[in-house]
Parts: sequence; C-alpha cells; structure tokens
Amino acid sequence: MFLPKMYQKSIYEIPYPKLKEKGIRCLVFDLDNTLRLLEEKSPNPKTKKLIKTLQQDFKVLLLSNSVSKEVLAYREDLGIEGIGSARKPSTKGLKEIATQYHLKNSEMAMIGDQLVTDVLAGNRFGAYTIYVDPLGKKDLKITYFNRFIERRIINHYQRKGKFKRGEYYES
Repeated sequence: MFLPKMYQKSIYEIPYPKLKEKGIRCLVFDLDNTLRLLEEKSPNPKTKKLIKTLQQDFKVLLLSNSVSKEVLAYREDLGIEGIGSARKPSTKGLKEIATQYHLKNSEMAMIGDQLVTDVLAGNRFGAYTIYVDPLGKKDLKITYFNRFIERRIINHYQRKGKFKRGEYYES
C-alpha cells in the first residue's frame, strides 16, 4: 500500500508525456514540500511555468492536508483548483475530484512527498501514485512522526531491492 508506481527526485523530473500515454488525464499534487517549501506563501516562477505547461495536457489540481485558506491562496496564484484540509490518507478528497471532473481512478495521478499520506491515499483510491523527495527539511510537527514511519517503510522496500529513484514499480 505504500509503494508508489514511480519515484522521482522532484515534480520537475517526472516524465509527464509517459503519464499521458498511460491515459492519465488529471494530476493531483500535494502542496507542502511537493509544490512548495513550507515557508513559501506563493508559487515560485519555475513552479508556475511547470503548472502552466502541464495544464495544456492535464487537469491539474491540489489536494492538501493544509488548512483550506492556505491552499486557496496558493492555488489561486497558480490558477488551479483544489481541496484543503483533505485528511489524507483518507480517499475522500480524491473521490470528490473524480466525481466533480468525471474521472476514473485510473485516469488520475497522485503526486506527493509522503508515503503515509499521499501515496497511501492514492493507492487506496486506485490512482497512479508518484512519490517525490521532499523539497525541504522543515515540516509540520505531525509530519515529523510520519517521516519516522516513512523511513522504516523505505528501508524495508530498499532491502527488497525496490525504491530507487527513477524506477517504476508496476506490471
């Protein structure tokens, strides 16, 4: 449940054309430490450019556990929609997105920096999951506990010869 379909260094390394070939129509991004550093209040130019480019081929959305008003301000700056206070690993936010945009689970990709929230929610929902390294070391207090668990999970997968950056874990 914690193994993503893909592992990349950052959102800038993801081979988006391959996702399109797989039938992915919607990219659902986590916010904190995936799209932005925790202390950033607005998107940097590189992120804005990437999102604008991706919008040509995909529906691009945010799904964050951060409070809704923070998510609202950030997504407005990016010109995308999304959901805050999502309570991942709950799949409720992904279900809302699928219903609202008439998407199949298999047409969605969940992209995030945490195995125990983003990847677990995406896998439970049946979306294509992509894990990226966190952008920064600073996290919310609850996330430090998640990172402890995550390190143990990653070590487990690495002992089995899995979880290497740039690899795909699907049949």
